[in-house]
Amino acid sequence: MSDDATAFVPGHITGFFSAHPADDPAVAGSRGAGVTLSHGVTVTVEPAAESVVTLDGETVEMPPVADVLRRLGVTATVRAESELPLGAGFGVSGGMALGTALAANAVFDCGHSENDLVTVAHEAEVRAGTGLGDVVAQARGGLPIRVEPGAPEHGRMDGIPARPQIEYIAFGGLSTADVLSGDTTALTAAGEAALGNLRDEPTLSRFVTECQQFARDAGLLTDRVENAIEDVSAAGGDAAMAMLGETVFAIGTGLSDAGYDPEVCRVHPAGATLESQ
Repeated sequence: MSDDATAFVPGHITGFFSAHPADDPAVAGSRGAGVTLSHGVTVTVEPAAESVVTLDGETVEMPPVADVLRRLGVTATVRAESELPLGAGFGVSGGMALGTALAANAVFDCGHSENDLVTVAHEAEVRAGTGLGDVVAQARGGLPIRVEPGAPEHGRMDGIPARPQIEYIAFGGLSTADVLSGDTTALTAAGEAALGNLRDEPTLSRFVTECQQFARDAGLLTDRVENAIEDVSAAGGDAAMAMLGETVFAIGTGLSDAGYDPEVCRVHPAGATLESQ
């Protein structure tokens, strides 16, 4: 057992999705597509008598992280740092769960494989109601397409082979749990249509187009998000809404060209990684 270990997990923006609940959390998940970001979550795990979780120095209640520690049978101090806002569609809770799984496995010599750890984190997110597809996307990196839902043993992934600059601006948050616990019929129909179109034409431009259509069809657009997307379009760029948050992301310099002051990063080239142990 080592003193501590640190993992980095890229942020993840979902552009569109369909929800696929199941009694088994490893089978439950979502289909859809998104973007992993070079901005993400850095998680350090250190053995402790009692488990404590902090995010950017503040103690937080993070049920998926607590679930991961419980599943691994360990107690630890979990310190997470991120430039991404919580609850705004960037996969921070999923990143914390996956980062905790990777780092705790290293610290406590748990002996699990990567797929095992992704499954533990995915199941924790599903049980907490905080996400359905972030963890598997964050484990893969790039521009992931979730072809079939669920943890690695059940799901299937593909991706768009590109690594553009990404700009984003967050106006506020939306409750993932509230959306996922409601009627997702229209949302899922829109997500299935978007996925079919993207798989026929797996390009960046098609991805953004399908994200825009999905947000409209699913009834998730807010006024601020819609206005920002229209501003980017008027400036000759492409932007869409992050699911689930009151957040707009753009390919290239779309938000800057429209007069906004966005955060700037790139698509992350790889998935979650153990940085030190």
